[in-house]
Amino acid sequence: MKQLKKIAVECRNIGLSYDGGKTEVLRDINLRVEPGEFFALLGPSGSGKSTLLRLIAGFNQHQRGQLLVDGKDITGVPPYGRNIGMVFQSYALWPHMTIWDNVAFGLVERRMDRATIKQKVGAALDLVGLTQYANRRPNQLSGGQQQRVALARTIVIEPQVLLLDEPLSNLDKKLRVQMREELRSLQRTLGITTIFVTHDQEEAMTTADRMAVMDKGVVQQLGTPAALFDYPSNPFVANFVGTTNLLPGHVDHVGGDVVRFRGNDVGEIRLPRHPDVREGPTAISFRPHTVRMVIGDAVRDPGYVWMDGAVEHCEFLGEFTRYRVRVGKATITADQAHYSGMSPFSERSAVGLGIDATQVRYLPI
Repeated sequence: MKQLKKIAVECRNIGLSYDGGKTEVLRDINLRVEPGEFFALLGPSGSGKSTLLRLIAGFNQHQRGQLLVDGKDITGVPPYGRNIGMVFQSYALWPHMTIWDNVAFGLVERRMDRATIKQKVGAALDLVGLTQYANRRPNQLSGGQQQRVALARTIVIEPQVLLLDEPLSNLDKKLRVQMREELRSLQRTLGITTIFVTHDQEEAMTTADRMAVMDKGVVQQLGTPAALFDYPSNPFVANFVGTTNLLPGHVDHVGGDVVRFRGNDVGEIRLPRHPDVREGPTAISFRPHTVRMVIGDAVRDPGYVWMDGAVEHCEFLGEFTRYRVRVGKATITADQAHYSGMSPFSERSAVGLGIDATQVRYLPI
């Protein structure tokens, strides 16, 4: 198949409410998906991500703001007039039709001639690697193969935008990894602007060029996966994009080279001064893999900020062991890389936790 035209999708101050405005589902959504970009909407159930996707497809209508596709406001344009393709979570394949007929359905509805349909369906099936299954029915295929049929049926009509509503959620973990790689490769081959909804942060981070983290109908933060992981703008993003340690408290002193943070549950922690830190309520966040662990009385690297604790629980996860360590009234998670022959820290043992101050983030609360 030929590369499809790369176009932008833009939401300007989009607002959507139900019950006469009593239930606000989307609030002031402002984002721009660049031409040819693979963009993810990430958030928990009820965050508004699928509602926004359906709004772009035309199945929901916003009351406020503008929705622009290729620079044109398509607010009020019905779904069939938008030339936007959508792959549903359930795949929505016709069970009584062959794979060939499922893929051809949209072209038949557009009253294309037989030769064109044959050429386009053949190319779409070849692209997703299902040419040999053309005469089978959906119930004769695996879940991953059915997903490819749904993709082929969508891209065969050459949409301006491809929308994916949690298309991997029905697959087992191993197949999800394989299919997200195939999705990414297919999107790159076609060059089509793609918006992908998921609640799985690993899926979003491994496929998206950029993503928007949503909660309660609001875009909490926009950026590349690495930027959102390394520099979350608030506690929700820090907790949802990856695993983090989040210690609420307040900064009661900023002077010289020192920030004095007093945690609600861990007491005082002295950290090197950071240019963005101000006195007042805040939370500090740091990722488990950046924490260093030593036996309680071991020599400690002065390049780290140290806290004393006791191991409450440990989980061996193959590449690393995850420890839950009690520090004061708080619980700190520390991930330590595993190598064969290593002896894990035993439960109830006294340990020192070293925080790499360069990896600490200060978040508003």
